[in-house]
Amino acid sequence: MKKLLYTLTALLAISNYAHSQEVVYPAKDQKGFMYITNGTIHVGNGTVMENATIKINNGKIVEVGTNITVPTDGVQVFNAKGKQIYPGLILSSSDVGLKEISNGVRASNDYAEIGDYNSDVRSITAYNTDSRVINVLKSNGILLASVNPEGGVITGTSSVVQLDAWNWEDAAYKMDAGIHLNMPSFVVRFGRRGGFGAPGAAPSDPTKIALDKVEEIKNFFREAKAYNQENTHSNTNLKLAATKGLFEKKQKLFIHADQVKQMLVAIDFVKEFGFEVVIVGGSESFQIADLLKSANIAVILSEEHALPATEDDDIDQPYKTPAALQKAGVLFSLNDNSDNTRYRNVSYNAGTAATYGLTKEEALSAITLNAAKILGVDDKTGSLEVGKDANIIITAGDILDMKSSTVEHAFIQGRKVSLENKQTQLYERYKYKYGIK
Repeated sequence: MKKLLYTLTALLAISNYAHSQEVVYPAKDQKGFMYITNGTIHVGNGTVMENATIKINNGKIVEVGTNITVPTDGVQVFNAKGKQIYPGLILSSSDVGLKEISNGVRASNDYAEIGDYNSDVRSITAYNTDSRVINVLKSNGILLASVNPEGGVITGTSSVVQLDAWNWEDAAYKMDAGIHLNMPSFVVRFGRRGGFGAPGAAPSDPTKIALDKVEEIKNFFREAKAYNQENTHSNTNLKLAATKGLFEKKQKLFIHADQVKQMLVAIDFVKEFGFEVVIVGGSESFQIADLLKSANIAVILSEEHALPATEDDDIDQPYKTPAALQKAGVLFSLNDNSDNTRYRNVSYNAGTAATYGLTKEEALSAITLNAAKILGVDDKTGSLEVGKDANIIITAGDILDMKSSTVEHAFIQGRKVSLENKQTQLYERYKYKYGIK
């Protein structure tokens, strides 16, 4: 009897969940020619074209300009007169599709593994294309994302996904693009929660602890280098084998670090191992921008709408950091990793940066072309240029402006994707209830 009750309860819960889900199907492949006409095109590389047209064929951009002839019959045409046309926005670092309800439903999350060295973990195989978060992101103009694992020192490999897919195989845009490393902290954080550095804890030397951990990490990569240089192996070591792409420069090492000392260690990794390194976080990166530039290290600024990293920083330092990196010539992108906004505010973070030193087109590049370069997909996306995928959004206002920005159409590889989500459904539901037209 108990088993029957448990079964009925589980079936009822599943039924309720299914009925509460929005039904949004991935779009079919775009075939033949399609035109987006009469709009203001923001290419993504700094160029802006007024009253221009984009010609698309089988999901690829084949022509962009102001003197394109549009056939009168037999082709699909989107008239964007009075609208703004942008490349699809890109989340440079996220746990989209891996984490649904972070602090409530454990079964909805699959973003972290136990253990310290998880270089063989692949986030793409856990990516959930049915996540409700995805549809909200699309309606905010975000069409691609890098999906990263968490947990441990080396967390595993990230992949770039497009956000309109049936399953992870369909979603994969670039597989296993990078390996992620959490750099040890060189600072003791005092707080109420206990643990390392808590009030009353035994005195410790955080720098020594961090440097010891750094040496341990270096030894892992030294061992991995030796392993991958061998032609044959008596025993396969998956963790070491998974790093081969780093040494062959087919992958990048994404180092999650905010402190200057952490980033100096990242520079040392470039010198010793020759890795292509990207800093993720980088709240103090403005202090060593010239060093990062000389080491050819890119930066993903994870959270712009935040307090300064230290009490000595200007209160608006997070807003000014993008301009400091731009001035130094550092390749950087802007991101939104907030669990509260669930990443949808990335365009507004860029809008803030445009108020604090960047031009609007530079800020746009920071969430489109720059992000594509950092993730290694700029040959396919990030700007509205000939030969690239037609990843495009059309808005009624400035995409960087929270007040005027409304995404009206979105295309991924030329496919017109649905912008419907749970929020839009509730909006229509209660308009109907109260007779609002």
